Amino acid sequence: MTIPRMVIAAYRPKPGKQDVLLAEVRDHHHMLRSEGLATDRHPILMRAKDGTVLEVFEWASPAAIEEAHGNPRVQAMWARFAACSDYVPLNSLAEASGMFAEFEPLEIRLAPIVQPTPDKRAE
Repeated sequence: MTIPRMVIAAYRPKPGKQDVLLAEVRDHHHMLRSEGLATDRHPILMRAKDGTVLEVFEWASPAAIEEAHGNPRVQAMWARFAACSDYVPLNSLAEASGMFAEFEPLEIRLAPIVQPTPDKRAE
């Protein structure tokens, strides 16, 4: 029996890269699922007071975590994350020092990449 692994990832956006980071986080879980590396459990997204974005998600298994390190699509995605953010440990967040760490819930609703074509008849 394969045992999934829950993880908490913390991404601190680089200056001026908050929107790019949010776009990457929006697509992160979907891409991992498409590669068979993450479960169907929906990720939980939140933001720390310093702007760090946290993502709680479930890898399919410890083997899936290892497989991700050799997957070209995952490697390309991780490179995009590194270009717009720094991975930080949870204990670097001020919220982590409290008994109950509280964060702002985060809903990522960005415009689609492909915009609908305007109806030329309306012109």
